[in-house]
Amino acid sequence: MARKIADCRKYPSEINCSLTISGEEEEVLRAATEHAVTVHRHEDTPELREQIRELLVDETPAGEPDGMNFVQLIEFKTGKRDQLDELLDEWEEATGGKRTAKRALLTQDHEHPGSYYELVEFPSYEEAMRNSRLPETDALSRKMRDLCDEAPTFHNLDVVRAERL
Repeated sequence: MARKIADCRKYPSEINCSLTISGEEEEVLRAATEHAVTVHRHEDTPELREQIRELLVDETPAGEPDGMNFVQLIEFKTGKRDQLDELLDEWEEATGGKRTAKRALLTQDHEHPGSYYELVEFPSYEEAMRNSRLPETDALSRKMRDLCDEAPTFHNLDVVRAERL
């Protein structure tokens, strides 16, 4: 079973908490709940525990570059790049603390202006699917389709080799 991480740095707080907790899921859930109650003054409820559980991410296994084991490649064409950038910025703001995507790289085909490829990295396929189920991601997908000249194409890719060069 993958180890999990709870990281307060990902969530704004009045005290700018920097605590990170890692371990087996139930251990992290228990410790993070205790921390949320004693330090952040939340009430220990089943809802708090479920929120914390949903925010846990897989720990990066040692020896794996960046811990990115899964990539979504999205191919699309649009002449509305500025609107797309605004839409992506809105999504990033709306999903802060919830999204499981770790890095995104938007590229344009040099020989075919208006043709784009976005690579979105995730720790795992499961984390990518969790990200896809966010209501904000669903809204992004619908709005993005409206900006595209044709329906985007999605590719789900397992990383088999990654190196820093």
